[in-house]
Amino acid sequence: MPSVRPLFVVAGIGDGSGTGAATARLFARSGYRVALISRGPDYLNKLATELNQAGAEATAFPLDDYTPASIKSAFASIKSHWPSSPLRVAVFNAGYGVWKSFLDITEDEVRESIDTNVLAAFAFARAALLEFTKLELETPNEGGVAGDARKRGTLIFTGATASIRGNTTTSAFSASKFAIRALSQSLAKEFGKQNIHVAHVSLRTGILTDRTKSQRKDPSWEANQDVRLDPNSIAKTYLHLVEQDSSAWAWEIDLRPAHEKW
Repeated sequence: MPSVRPLFVVAGIGDGSGTGAATARLFARSGYRVALISRGPDYLNKLATELNQAGAEATAFPLDDYTPASIKSAFASIKSHWPSSPLRVAVFNAGYGVWKSFLDITEDEVRESIDTNVLAAFAFARAALLEFTKLELETPNEGGVAGDARKRGTLIFTGATASIRGNTTTSAFSASKFAIRALSQSLAKEFGKQNIHVAHVSLRTGILTDRTKSQRKDPSWEANQDVRLDPNSIAKTYLHLVEQDSSAWAWEIDLRPAHEKW
């Protein structure tokens, strides 16, 4: 394999069946070295092994938590592991959700929501942007998908319906997801002038994962692509964002299945 290949990093892969893992698989197939950041080393190592066995180059960088110090340390380890690979794509997909009546939410749950969804997003964005700003514009000979796009890098945040509106049981979750959306918009305006693309993807309904399948126990829901989001389709949208050139790129994309009521 060539010594210089573009680098893709994702934070948050869950159990390996959702958006983060699907996006890692797609970028691995698209020629990127893949750095996986997440809690839960078992799922993380399993995904890294899967990607490597498929011919990609992937390494797991497990975290005990999503504190700024842990994220900074992970990025330092990634740089040490692949010193010649320019970071071109970073996806913040980590999240913590609590769905309860406002008066039932604990201080610890609010703190965890802010720490994971807001502080970690800031730390991840800072680490990625520090790398992007050191780079020249990507060129086709790197082997990535943005060689002709006139960009230094792409930073993507995964959002949700709660990023756009609150509801009866989403006070803590929506507060933090609103913050990520505002962060992404602010960074898009600040760093676009340096040809750095920042985007927010709002995922507007249930996603087909092992977790949602076990919760719903509804084979008809699983089989009907018109009513739920597919992680592999979400990943294709993330790849498309990276492909977008500097003359027409999106800050926000709203993804929903065809039959969602909205």
